[in-house]
Amino acid sequence: MNVPSDEPGGPPTPRDRGDDAPIRVLIADDEPAIREALADLFAGEENLELVAVARDADEAIELAGRTLPDVALVDVKMPGGGGPRAAREIRSLTPHTRVVALSAHEDRSSVLDMLRAGVVGYVVKGASAGEILETVRRSILGQASLSANVTGHVVHELAGQLERQEREAAEKRQRLDRIHRVLDDPARLSMVYQPIVDLRDGAMAGVEALARFDLEPIRDPDLWFAEAAAAGLSVELELAAIRLALADLHRIPADAYLSINMSPGTAASPRFAEVLEPYAAERIILEVTEHAPVEDYDRLKEALREMRRMGVRLAVDDAGAGFASLRHILQLDPDFIKVDMSLTQNIDRERAKRALAAGLISFASEIDAWIVAEGIETETEVEALRGLGVVYGQGLYLAAPGQIPGESFRALRLAG
Repeated sequence: MNVPSDEPGGPPTPRDRGDDAPIRVLIADDEPAIREALADLFAGEENLELVAVARDADEAIELAGRTLPDVALVDVKMPGGGGPRAAREIRSLTPHTRVVALSAHEDRSSVLDMLRAGVVGYVVKGASAGEILETVRRSILGQASLSANVTGHVVHELAGQLERQEREAAEKRQRLDRIHRVLDDPARLSMVYQPIVDLRDGAMAGVEALARFDLEPIRDPDLWFAEAAAAGLSVELELAAIRLALADLHRIPADAYLSINMSPGTAASPRFAEVLEPYAAERIILEVTEHAPVEDYDRLKEALREMRRMGVRLAVDDAGAGFASLRHILQLDPDFIKVDMSLTQNIDRERAKRALAAGLISFASEIDAWIVAEGIETETEVEALRGLGVVYGQGLYLAAPGQIPGESFRALRLAG
């Protein structure tokens, strides 16, 4: 009626010792009355042998290592880390031992904690002697045995897991469907362009291409790209936007550049290099954002090396928003450092922001990079940035995203 040891060459199970060999049992419970009642119960069974009695988890683990029981009947809430700790460590010390939980608790968390720890049976204190004995015997066969009340908790948890899995699968299908609707219908995706302005005279140095989506749900473009990434379609959606932006390069004034955003994964993709190849590389700037994690800087730098050799320039976006952008700067040696709007806003009134910006400007000078201040919204911010030596800026105060400006563009607020 019994099964062999879990591990070849391990301690013998009752079957290894012969069909008539008794099942060796360890009891672990902090209540003397429970220990005594179980000892009496097992003493009356010819095919069961009580080999050890423990009062807490520490003693149960130590005795299990010495006596190598076939079954360990452990209390869920005993001292020393309780049943979950005892179950895990007993199974680690003696893999052949089947652990059965004994508890006065029927709450779901206790049941699940013990099941996760690897118990094969769970009986509630107060169960009949026959149920306890049957659970011990079934455990030796590797058969799970749960009290009726406990089974309800497990069924409830499994139903909850199934419901969550179905909900997650449905959400994934919806994400995939939304992104495919964009990819399959070019009219759903369009580009607008925000000028990047020379703060000295209002001239347009370049434009940043920004994606816009024409379908429900109406939301920030960043959320569309984040959803594409979650659906495994990040490169596809980014390349669709990049193709649209590059197709407009001929419409941008000849002395201005086109700045396009992308994740490191897209930048390192051979498909991006193919998309970029027909265009004038010296007029293109690639922006790597603070929000895009880089898993392998060496791979990214290798992918960018040939493009930069051809004339493509690199910008690190969102500098000052967090640690990742600073790491991007150190690792990628960019041509432009774009200061995040969280640092630009109110820079005229906050000394700490001016000090941090001054540090970035000094650093940029040391590595021959240009600073671009993003999110400029007031004249006083412009004046503060000029005073710090920032040459380029971008923001609603200077120009809103829209169609590509013509050759005569000047930021009106700076024209005088």
